[in-house]
Amino acid sequence: MDSNYFTHPENFGEINSQYKMAKVVILPIPYDSTTSYKSGTREGPSSIISASKNLEDFDLELEKDICEIGIYTFPKVTPVLSNPLSMIKRVYKISQRIIQDGKIIVVLGGEHSLSLGVAKALKEEWDNLSVLQFDAHCDLRNSYLGTKYNHACVGRRILELCEVIQVGVRSISREEFLFIKENKRPLIIYMHEMIEKDDWIERIFSNLEDIVYITIDLDVLDPGIMPSVGTPEPGGVSWHGLLRVLKKVSERKRVVGFDVMELCPREGNSSSSYLAAKLVYKLIGYIT
Repeated sequence: MDSNYFTHPENFGEINSQYKMAKVVILPIPYDSTTSYKSGTREGPSSIISASKNLEDFDLELEKDICEIGIYTFPKVTPVLSNPLSMIKRVYKISQRIIQDGKIIVVLGGEHSLSLGVAKALKEEWDNLSVLQFDAHCDLRNSYLGTKYNHACVGRRILELCEVIQVGVRSISREEFLFIKENKRPLIIYMHEMIEKDDWIERIFSNLEDIVYITIDLDVLDPGIMPSVGTPEPGGVSWHGLLRVLKKVSERKRVVGFDVMELCPREGNSSSSYLAAKLVYKLIGYIT
């Protein structure tokens, strides 16, 4: 792999596992070229890794030291600033190597457009892949601000690869509304349905394939607990509500990787970065 792709590494949770022995590989990608409201998500990976140094190794819920499964942190990916497609291709190439080595890939973003590169690499490995997207927005625009690879288009691009289920959506454009109505996909669990109904978790399972990639835009969480995002939306998912779904999915499906995207540290206090780090660690524990 070209050494110019990377800068010097920092380890998540100060965990010093060797790559060959690690079950999980964390890939930090500090990139936010297409952000459309508040920029700064390029600072998300470093902020998550810095906050992770304060995590307890022992998880009370799981009653184990999650880090013992082996967690290796890749060096930060050097951004390609010429165009977003070139950056997605770089993410795809690096993800391909990690996946072929049999690792569970965990991406720290950075903007949400990067998830496309990971999903493409995973789809080549597992034909029966589906993507579970937690997001306040469905990101189904065909093009936005002059590119099809904007963060507002990532759901549309991944849907061209495999089935996508979206959870927590509470903001949508007319273009996206008409696309969903015409195509009858993807399956979307809107936030108001999560509040008003009880069947939405089973709807997720009945539509997921056995192999799952989870992508989490942190704006799915209520801004009361996660203010540090570039495109906040009121009325989001709670901490325990999100963990409940993630745990059930991890128990019933094979989760081959996940990402945590769109942390914008300058827009909130340091507790947002710690929450994101805790979320990463918890989800690693659930799926392993």
